[in-house]
Amino acid sequence: MRMTKDSEPETSESLKTFGAVLKALRDEAGLTQEQFAPRVRYSATYVAKMEQGRRFPPKELIPRTEEVLGAPAARVLGAAYRSLTRRVGLASWVLHWAGIEEEAVSLLAYDCAVVPGLLQPEPYIRTVFDRYLPHTPTQECEQQVIARLARQQLFTDLPSTSFCFIIEQALLERHFGGSEITRALLDHLLEQQQRRNVEIQIMPLRQEDHSGADGSMRLAETMEHRWLGYIEGHGSSILITDPEAVSAMHQRYGKLRSQALSPQDTTSLLEQMRGAL
Repeated sequence: MRMTKDSEPETSESLKTFGAVLKALRDEAGLTQEQFAPRVRYSATYVAKMEQGRRFPPKELIPRTEEVLGAPAARVLGAAYRSLTRRVGLASWVLHWAGIEEEAVSLLAYDCAVVPGLLQPEPYIRTVFDRYLPHTPTQECEQQVIARLARQQLFTDLPSTSFCFIIEQALLERHFGGSEITRALLDHLLEQQQRRNVEIQIMPLRQEDHSGADGSMRLAETMEHRWLGYIEGHGSSILITDPEAVSAMHQRYGKLRSQALSPQDTTSLLEQMRGAL
């Protein structure tokens, strides 16, 4: 399977087959997506994307399906899942994380290379893709811009989810793309900071006690209150599930939050930077 950066995945044959099996089992039970989804503790949107082959199914789906559809159906779905994991391999981590984001109750992000995609205004997104190497064809680039903007709907779709971001001040001082792009970025960050479920903190340029030496990272808390980690870069990604490793990431993130400016001080700095342009 090939993934375009931050866009919807191209549906592989194995994912489409799994989705078709899931849909057939659900239909045989006489359940709509809206009826089936809460019984397996996922959203109807997530179930629809799994059936379309656009989301990698979590392994927890199999036992949950057994609770709803029975053991025979779970065995059929389990066989399709085992074939899927063998054929999809590493790229499945990217698909899995996108699904985890959509079901998370808490999402934490620390970025030191680029402003996180969920916080990028359209002009900044276009500048990012315009400078991406190797160069992306115009049509594919446009699709990626649309996909990234659509992903930001998570803020509205998940009003009870807590989104926390730590961004290095250097990313804003760089004036990536020029003054107009930076102005749009600062305005957008100030706007997003006003959301009840969004918290943005800036890591100041001068910070002798800095715990971000391991680079950017993502953390997500699932509906079962289990924490997962995720890192990506240079066209690759890793989903981290080992509790000890995730705990270490969580400790580092907690330290970073204490080292960064408070949300209130962050807002003041953003306003100051915006006024200086």
